[in-house]
Amino acid sequence: MAEYSFPTVQTVETGDNVLFTNGYRCCKKGYVQHRDSSGIFTLKGAGCKALYRVQFNANIAIATGGTVEPISVAISLDGETLNNAEAIVTPAAIGDFFNVSIATYIEVPCGCCVTISVENTSDTTDIDVVNANLIIDRVA
Repeated sequence: MAEYSFPTVQTVETGDNVLFTNGYRCCKKGYVQHRDSSGIFTLKGAGCKALYRVQFNANIAIATGGTVEPISVAISLDGETLNNAEAIVTPAAIGDFFNVSIATYIEVPCGCCVTISVENTSDTTDIDVVNANLIIDRVA
């Protein structure tokens, strides 16, 4: 299991990734590769097919200067949004935070790698993200 977080507020533009830092629970075996303060993770199959459970939790709000409309985040696989792993909320005002949680399973083929990220999938609005937490658990 590996855990990455970013506890302070970060403003994430539409289409950009949520950033994470390497904590003391980051992967030490090389199955999950991540550059500190980046939003992209590489999951490795390590010689055979692997299955990972990826879970994201955070508080999100419309960033200052944004428009009151639905906002969303999603787990992306190799740059494509996973529709089964998207959270959408509609704040009543700018700065109103909502807690969101999404999870999915990611299959990595034998001898291959995939990249994942958590992306701001809102149509036109930048978002503030605080207490971002990503848990990546190799289950098989």
